[in-house]
Amino acid sequence: MMAEVLTEFESTVADDSGREYVAHACGRECPDGHWEGWLEFVPLDGGVVVRSGRETTQPNRVDTEYWATGLSAVYLQGALRRALEPVQVVERAIDVLPVYDAPAPDRPIVSVSGSRTLRARPVLNPFEVHQQGEDILRGQLAALDAPRLRDIVRGYSLTSGDTTDLMRVSEAELADIIVAAVRRGSDARGRPGRESPEASPRGQRPS
Repeated sequence: MMAEVLTEFESTVADDSGREYVAHACGRECPDGHWEGWLEFVPLDGGVVVRSGRETTQPNRVDTEYWATGLSAVYLQGALRRALEPVQVVERAIDVLPVYDAPAPDRPIVSVSGSRTLRARPVLNPFEVHQQGEDILRGQLAALDAPRLRDIVRGYSLTSGDTTDLMRVSEAELADIIVAAVRRGSDARGRPGRESPEASPRGQRPS
């Protein structure tokens, strides 16, 4: 499938030597119909364009573009560093079984005050990302803005308080809420006879 540039970021990104790059968020449709996204860094002084590995997998182009528009300057800086100096990844054996046999179905259209509204779908599943490591989860959360972080908190029912209070919470505090809730949910799934209620988005029951 033909790749395309989804977003060109206005601010440049510099490497450790001070060399500046223009960042592009790119994406393409995969053979299975999903979309994958990555980042390309074009040096201002010419030369070889640097690209990252796959940064995200999304169900469609719209969600991939939504991911791209939420990337922060901090995330772009980290992605450039990873692209220039790839780190060695040590595979870890996972000796636990999944809670469900399949992913949650698409979020339904719900009625709000007589009108029909589509709830925003979280851009990532924090429980799946947490299996790769808490530092990786925090890194991906740092790339998201407050609205997308609130989507995750609401979509996976990660707080028992009034969700309107989330409007007054900073991005860093939202990330802490998500990480703490996921950690509790992971601990609960590890206890015999317990099942984490946060393992699927709100309103979905395991089949």
